[in-house]
Amino acid sequence: MTERPVTLITGARKGLGKYLAQHYVEQGHVVIGCSRGEADWSHERYKHFLADVVDEVRVKALFASIASEHGRLDHLVNNAGIASMNHSLLMPTATARQILETNVLGVFLFCREAGRLMQRHKFGRIVNFSTVAVRLKLEGEAMYAASKAAVTSLTEILARELAAFGITMNAVAPTPIATDLIRHVPQEKLDRLLQRQAIPRLTTFEDVANVTDFFLRKESGFVTGQVIYLGGV
Repeated sequence: MTERPVTLITGARKGLGKYLAQHYVEQGHVVIGCSRGEADWSHERYKHFLADVVDEVRVKALFASIASEHGRLDHLVNNAGIASMNHSLLMPTATARQILETNVLGVFLFCREAGRLMQRHKFGRIVNFSTVAVRLKLEGEAMYAASKAAVTSLTEILARELAAFGITMNAVAPTPIATDLIRHVPQEKLDRLLQRQAIPRLTTFEDVANVTDFFLRKESGFVTGQVIYLGGV
């Protein structure tokens, strides 16, 4: 059985997910990452699985592998997510469905399977990702914001359901981060958004890791069902 903390991060191939995977490897964790594509880096304490977060068969196989190899899971960071910034009248149903499946069903599947594994040892930390688009009600992001509002509700309710097992669940809601999710957003729209924040800048990977670190600490066992909005929104 693994003595080091065992941490699972979804969407770990690039961007924030890759940063967090490397961040926790550097902190001494055994890190399991997953995504639909191969990772472009390796480490003796990092293992990457190919899995779509909505593929229940693959997700269950991933958790079975973690249970077999490590005997437990300490942390889950539900980073995987997709966005499509578009006016609702122009959004195809297929796009809307993909957003909901990845951002909501995918998070639910990983929370459920993580909870089942974590309850064996009466300990676990789960961190989900919401967005300031929920609080700001950003036009052009209806389906994305709706999916993340669902993640917020899942976080608040599952935190209550899992508390008896020593499992906490919280969420981070960043302002825009310089990743692929915003690469097609016009700069003038980004500028208007930043001016609605108390601190008018983009979120950095380090900003997110700081909050995630807090939620994952053993000393944070009395913190659950919370959503932290970054940037003073």
